[in-house]
Amino acid sequence: MAKNNLTTVIELILMGFTDYPKLEIPLFVMFLSFYLVALLGNVGMIILIQVDVQLNIPMYFFLSHLSLLDACYSSVIIPRILATLAKGKMVISYSQCAAQFFFFTACAATERFLLSVMAYDRYVAISKPLLYPVAMNPRVCWSLVVGAYVCGMSGAILRTSCTFTLPFCDNNQINFFFCDLSPLLKLTCSDTINTEIVIVFFGNIVILGNVFVILISYLLIIKAILRMKSSGGRAKTFSTCASHLTAVALFFGTLIFMYLRNSSGKSPEEDKVVSVFYTVVIPMLNPLIYSLRNKDVKVTFKKVTGRFQVSQSM
Repeated sequence: MAKNNLTTVIELILMGFTDYPKLEIPLFVMFLSFYLVALLGNVGMIILIQVDVQLNIPMYFFLSHLSLLDACYSSVIIPRILATLAKGKMVISYSQCAAQFFFFTACAATERFLLSVMAYDRYVAISKPLLYPVAMNPRVCWSLVVGAYVCGMSGAILRTSCTFTLPFCDNNQINFFFCDLSPLLKLTCSDTINTEIVIVFFGNIVILGNVFVILISYLLIIKAILRMKSSGGRAKTFSTCASHLTAVALFFGTLIFMYLRNSSGKSPEEDKVVSVFYTVVIPMLNPLIYSLRNKDVKVTFKKVTGRFQVSQSM
């Protein structure tokens, strides 16, 4: 069937890593390990924040939602990767592909906005410590989180509707391990330039907007820190931002490299490696970053494990 003949696509085939059959078992074990660590780490972080009153402050409230998003969007992607590796390739229905695309995009977009909210929270905490409890009261915190989810969902609806209203050809093999924008656009029969302009334009505006908010927040934080007289106070204050800065650098650095670089220089294999990093590795690293670099989280973890050991011994 010719490329320009339209067909009603009812299923798609995720080719995944079929070019490397000898690596399927090692990759399966690696992805399964990463997924378990990500799931246990993020769910564990949520539980720690909920059970300890000491962590009942805005910073950890936002962190619990970051962990929820990481757990969700790794769960949207990794089980399908494992199934693809187990079977060599994976048949996925058109509706399942659209659902995966939507939920992944929604989680990733919401995380971008949430990281911006967390940067603003650190700015208020450091620059206006006396007004912090009032400025970041529960109502404001919930409004910021809901706003992040609404913006993320709106972006996902736009991307999904633009992508899945395009006509697909008879070729239904996706040279990727999940339903992402770039490999899906290669299957369409029509000119995708208008769709790409809409998606890329709004996507870039959102990414750059989030980066701008984070940069402005940290410039104001640095300004506030430099005003402090004690060098020890400066170091201690800035250390409270270290985990967030690390998470921001990993997430936005990978995202910018993935979506904002010149498309002519892209290759499918390079895209796969980069996608693995931000869909698998980052959700696993975030709870480790926040737990290893945060004294409050480590203290709470010791308390909870201590209580568990006491209850087991009784």
